[in-house]
Amino acid sequence: MKIGINTLLWTAGFGPEHFHLLPRIKRWGFDGVEIARFEFDSFPVAEARRAVQDAGLECTFCSALTGSQSLVTDDPNVRAQTRSFLLKGIEVAAELGSHVFMGPFLAPVGYLPGRRRTEDEWKRGVEGLQSLIPALSAHDVAIAMEPLNRFETYMLNTASDAARLCDEVGNPHVGVLLDTFHANIEEKTLAAAAATLGPHIKHVHTCENDRGIPGSGHVDWNALFPALERAGYDGWLVIE
Repeated sequence: MKIGINTLLWTAGFGPEHFHLLPRIKRWGFDGVEIARFEFDSFPVAEARRAVQDAGLECTFCSALTGSQSLVTDDPNVRAQTRSFLLKGIEVAAELGSHVFMGPFLAPVGYLPGRRRTEDEWKRGVEGLQSLIPALSAHDVAIAMEPLNRFETYMLNTASDAARLCDEVGNPHVGVLLDTFHANIEEKTLAAAAATLGPHIKHVHTCENDRGIPGSGHVDWNALFPALERAGYDGWLVIE
C-alpha cells in the first residue's frame, strides 16, 4: 500500500501558491499527495502535475458536489450540469496522473432535506454514474463514491448501500472510497465495512474518529488493515 496526505489539511483550493508544500510532504515520508479541488476551470493542471513529479510524489485527486449540484435531483438541467462537472473532474484526474477520482458525487455535501432518499433519486444516481463509464474507461480512471455520515448527507451513508450502488451500476470503474471518519459513525466495525465492500474498495481515507492523527484516537487500525488485505485492497491510504 502507498501512504498519502490530502491538501485539505491546508486549503480547500490547492493551487500554485501551495506548491511549496510538496517537497515538505516528500520529506515527511509520504508516497503521494491527494489534491482537493471543488472548481476546475482555473486550476493549472499541467503545472500541478510537474510540481508533484518534481517533488518525487505521486498524485490522487478528490472533489465533492456542493451548492445545488446533484446527480439525483428531478431537475434535468442540474443533473446535466453536475454530469459535466464530474466529466471535467475525471479529465483533470487523468491529466494529473491519478487513476482514481473520489468524493461524494450523488448529492451536495450538507444537503439534508429531512426525509429519506427516494427510489427515484436512487435510480437517477445509478443512471448518472453509468453515464460516466465511457469517460472513465477512456481515461483509465476509477470513480470512488464516498459514503458520508448521516449528518452530512441523506443519500449514501453505509458500506452496504455503497456496495449495492456499485452492484447496480455494474462496472469495475465505479467503486467506493472508504473513509474511516464517516464509517466510524455509521458502521458497527470498520473491519465489517471493509468485508462488505470487498473488491468495490477503490480508495481509503485513514482518518481518526475526530479527524486527528491516525493512532491518536479510538479507530481500530489493527482490525482494519487485515480486513483491507482480505478484501484484496492494495491501494492508497490517505490522511485527510
